[in-house]
Amino acid sequence: MGKYIKAQRKGKSPIFQSHSRLRKGAVKLRAIDYAEKHGYIRGVVKEIIHDPGRGAPVAKIQFLNAYRFKRDNELMLATEGMYTGQYIYCGKKATLSVGNCLPLNAVPEGTIVCNVEARLGDRGAFARGSGTFAVVVSHDDDKGTTRLRLPSGGKKTVSSLVRAQIGVVAGGGRTDKPLLKAGNAYHKYAVKRNCWPKVRGVAMNPVEHPHGGGNHQHIGMPSTCGKERPSGRKCGLIGARRTGRLRGVKKTGQDKD
Repeated sequence: MGKYIKAQRKGKSPIFQSHSRLRKGAVKLRAIDYAEKHGYIRGVVKEIIHDPGRGAPVAKIQFLNAYRFKRDNELMLATEGMYTGQYIYCGKKATLSVGNCLPLNAVPEGTIVCNVEARLGDRGAFARGSGTFAVVVSHDDDKGTTRLRLPSGGKKTVSSLVRAQIGVVAGGGRTDKPLLKAGNAYHKYAVKRNCWPKVRGVAMNPVEHPHGGGNHQHIGMPSTCGKERPSGRKCGLIGARRTGRLRGVKKTGQDKD
């Protein structure tokens, strides 16, 4: 009987939990209310801050509370071109300008949006990584749905009532600069979670991994593995439909339509 492999230890162990102590908070759209459904509400960008473990900067936006004498601070994704002191408008009747938050049925086709909801009121699900955006492809007024092209190239149909921010998420081009040294990679992942460095299974001993051991580093068995295998054996290409090099032109979601 060998050791538990790393994929098994990633379950309930606290070693692999996300490092969230320094994080600034959940980044979401405003909770939907009467003002957003029927008109608009104005907020002001108080500051643009760095959130450890997140590639994109975060904007702290302050709104006046509609029901009590207080101000509400919301953490929203900073879009490219956003600046401190800028007014941000959220709601059905807000203008189509970068940073504003509108329902998709108020957005024309071809508009670039980000932080799109999957369902009305979930406060943002798609296109939230730095430099990402989704494109509004078409509206279906009869069904009340909108077709989006996601950053992956895939297409998605969502309700036309869901909200999105206008523009591209800030922090794009982050991956263009190489990390150059292991120390930079160490600090990058230290604020995310324990997932670096990644040791290959073939570099281990037989007691630690099914691919370990042998006089040369080789797997010594098929690299593919069934979905139903026991968890200590479930490593490599799990439930693979195909293997090998991808050859030819990649078919993206936009090519198929």
